[in-house]
Amino acid sequence: MIKRLLIANRGEIAVRIIRSCREMGIETVAVYSTADRNSLHVRLAGRAVCIGPPAPAKSYLVKENLVMAALHTGCEAIHPGAGFLSENAEFARFAEEAGLVFIGPGAEVIELLGDKVRAREAAKRYGLPVTPGTGVVAPDPAGSRAAEEAALSMGFPVIIKAAAGGGGRGMRIVRRPEDLAENLSIARAEAEANFACGDVFIEKYLENPRHVELQILADGQGTTAVLGERDCTVQNNHQKLIEESPSPGITEDMRNTMISGALPVFRELQYRGAGTMEFLVEKDSFYFMEVNPRIQVEHPVSEAVSGVDIVRQQILSCTEGRMETGGGLLPLSGWALECRINALGPGTVTRLEVPGGPGVRFDSYLYQGCAVSPHYDSLAAKIIVHGPDRQATLARMDRALGELRIEGIQTNAGRQRWIVNHPVFTQGVFGVSWYAQALQAAGEAGTPP
Repeated sequence: MIKRLLIANRGEIAVRIIRSCREMGIETVAVYSTADRNSLHVRLAGRAVCIGPPAPAKSYLVKENLVMAALHTGCEAIHPGAGFLSENAEFARFAEEAGLVFIGPGAEVIELLGDKVRAREAAKRYGLPVTPGTGVVAPDPAGSRAAEEAALSMGFPVIIKAAAGGGGRGMRIVRRPEDLAENLSIARAEAEANFACGDVFIEKYLENPRHVELQILADGQGTTAVLGERDCTVQNNHQKLIEESPSPGITEDMRNTMISGALPVFRELQYRGAGTMEFLVEKDSFYFMEVNPRIQVEHPVSEAVSGVDIVRQQILSCTEGRMETGGGLLPLSGWALECRINALGPGTVTRLEVPGGPGVRFDSYLYQGCAVSPHYDSLAAKIIVHGPDRQATLARMDRALGELRIEGIQTNAGRQRWIVNHPVFTQGVFGVSWYAQALQAAGEAGTPP
């Protein structure tokens, strides 16, 4: 077992990793920008190292500073968390060449799966259906012309995506040919700023599918486990708001087909750690979208239904080549739901009361008196609830959201409660466009949430 690990991230995911490490007896080293000097992950870690000014490009995205901090503090491993450099093959390779264990798949695997274009090709080789799309669009006039021809061929609307990242960044929907060039430029800039790689590609845009993903764990030795699926269909501008497991929108046959297609991909790659295979579901059909070769923000819903500490198994698989779970589809129990609580602007938390009680979990970096920075992702907290079935879990989430009190900053907690109680959401029949349509309808009716 390793003795010390550096967490190359911030916020609630860094806090989450620290908690598993403490239970495993692993010392933790936090990194922070000057804006995060008083953050909770800095307080909870055994040691902390400042890696630069607030801008991510000068702190959390500087691989040399992160690896230097790990070596300086005697760490044996680096956990990249979610976002920032977690899908960056150069970072994984740089850490490994410095003698550190990277908590995630190897650089070659990240290079393949983190590149959404190559991942699509790999999925097709294993028989998984994919939506029509292009390769990386060259950033020159010839590339733009080829992109327009491809988009016209597949039919508008199309969606531009960052090849090296996710989370809705570097993603633009284009409905008219004359808007393509401008949106390509915008998407490249967003991708470069968030993932240090400006490559983008184009796919046919499905108007209102469901977004369903499989949670995978693998030990790098061929043992591969599936912790069921998550439904991430409630989104705003491609940013996930609510996740649940299992999905209310797929059949048992579709679930089994997804799993039977996904497992060979991870086994063949000798994948290690946690990963997520994402799909778009339209009626009775599904399409491979991408693989995220890292832990996901929404991993707690899979932990709730499986009883598995994903961070713990991720660390064991990468440092010892073993997991404490078997392979295949693991036994699952009940229903889980997660609501993301986003800060709607910077500020200082003056009051914080968190929900509790049976089946309720609160993951956050917030504490009374902490400052919410304008420099980073808006995610401030997550409420995760678990119950015997969907109806009971919805009631539990409504209760938990009602108990939450955050003052000093504005959040989306009230709107999340509105979603949880909306009749369309409670029925479970909706697509990714539903939330925006419901908001518009409420505004037109004079009853905005």
